[in-house]
Order: sequence, then C-alpha cells, then structure tokens
Amino acid sequence: MADRVIIERLEFQGRCGVTQEERQAPQPIAVDLDLDYPPEALSQAAATDSLIEAVDYAKVAERIIEIGTTQEFSLVETLAERLAGAILGGFPITGLKLWVRKVAPPLKHIQGSVGVKLERTQAPPTVRQGSPQAICPPPARFLQEQLHVLPKGRALDVATGQGRNALYLASHGYHVEGMDRDERALAQLAARAKERNLTNVTLHKVDLEAEPNRLPDLPKEHYDVILVFFYLHRPLFPGLLQALKPGGMLLYETFLIDNHLRHRRPRWKEFCLGHNELLRLAKDLRVLHYDEGAREEGHGSRPVFTARLLAVKEP
Repeated sequence: MADRVIIERLEFQGRCGVTQEERQAPQPIAVDLDLDYPPEALSQAAATDSLIEAVDYAKVAERIIEIGTTQEFSLVETLAERLAGAILGGFPITGLKLWVRKVAPPLKHIQGSVGVKLERTQAPPTVRQGSPQAICPPPARFLQEQLHVLPKGRALDVATGQGRNALYLASHGYHVEGMDRDERALAQLAARAKERNLTNVTLHKVDLEAEPNRLPDLPKEHYDVILVFFYLHRPLFPGLLQALKPGGMLLYETFLIDNHLRHRRPRWKEFCLGHNELLRLAKDLRVLHYDEGAREEGHGSRPVFTARLLAVKEP
C-alpha cells in the first residue's frame, strides 16, 4: 500500500450548478483527498524532518480553496477534474483519490450530499526518467504568488519546456499556448496535459533564435497573460509587449548577473540580466511588482539570483 497524506472534509463556498441561478449563489462544497507519496518519499521526509521533502498539505488546501472559490463550474465533475489536474501537476505525488460533493444540494428528497469520486495516477519518480508521463516539477513560486492578480483568459508561456507553468495555468482555467524549440519537451508536455484532461493547452514548436534578424510573428493584442521564466532573448521584448492585450500582464523571472558571477550559471553572462535591466526592457508597461535577489527554491542547494517582474499594459 502506498504511503499517503489524507485531508478530510476541506470545505469552502463554491459556485457550482447546472443553472445560472444555482451558480449565482455560493453553496458549501466539501473535498476529501488521499495523496500518494512516491516510493520511499515519506520515509525521506520523516528522516529529514523537512517540509521541502514532504507533500505540503497546507499548500494543497490553499490550491483547492483558490480554485473552488474563484471559478464557476456547471458540473461537479468538471470541478473535480480541475482540482485533480492542479494537484497532480503542482505537487510531488504519484496518485490521488478525490471526493468532491455539494454538502446541501438544492434537490428535493436528498438528505445527504451529492458529488463525485475519482482516482488518478501518474508515473513514480523511479520510472519517470525520459518518460512522457514524467512528473512535472511544481510551478514557479512567483507565478503562484501572483496568480490572484493575473487577468483570466488566454496565456502565452514562452520557452515553456516541460510545461510546469503552462499546466498550472491550464488547471486554473486559462487557455494556454506553449512555445518552445525542444520537440521532446513539448511531447512530454502534451502527454501530461492529456493525462490531466486539460484540453485548453496548445503547443508550438518555435526556435525563437534561429534567425536573429527575423523574430516570430506574435498576434497583436492577443494575450491576457505572457509568462517568461528562465529564458532571455532581448530582441523578443517588443513583440511580447505588442502581443499583450490592453490590461494584459507580463510575468517574467530569469537569472541576474549575480548568479553568473557567483555560480557561473548560466555559463555565458549574456544570458543574465543586469541590475534594473528588466525594468528598462519593459519600460512601456506599468510595473506592479519588481525585485532582485536570492531565491532558495527550485534550483538545488545553492540560492539562485533572479530578477522578477509583474507589469501591466495600460489600456
């Protein structure tokens, strides 16, 4: 039997109903979860007594509440699939059992709850190397922190790679376009999206640097959100800003020159931002958040130095 984290009766007020009238009035919804640890992972977490090695059930609960209280659903089935996709895509688990139910459904003769149960699995880490079914790393912390600010709608993930951020946005209802030159990574991303029943992900194989004098044509004022994480091609900025809708937002994080000087990563300093350079590159946008500094998460034991920006295109 797998080692599990169990969350019982997580409740929130959600908008879920087959009629518009029912969706207009929030109603109590309860969620129960069994989350399967990868083999030996629970023992590792217990031995180290470190939250980094564990499934952070507080973050799981936050994610469920966030989705359940900010989005509308006609069907409980859709809500359940959305929750399952977000949890599988965002946490180091190999499977889950999920029970989502309306605690007090507006139906005659039903004294208890009404809901759905589902089970989903994904390949454990011991077999995931090179597999399209590989467990995706968690989404960028900066994206998670700023999600509540981002406008809903269509998102572009530039240099999407294996899609940790694309899957995260898709699980929150965005129509996501992922762009990358790595065909294998895109195939893995497509497989993950299919496993999670995320039909709102479109992928494009594009080499953004193949022809320095010819940049890809991005549709004008087309995207509500554009993401760029750990990729830097300075000539692309004018096209990115043009592709944002009025009111659209750019979320950007990549290496700062300090990281090259301290760790020699990236190898070439040209792939790192100078101090305040990101502000200059996005000068035509209104800055909502900007910082530079060392981050502890996501890049091994050493801190990684990055610049982070959230900016909006004025209407």
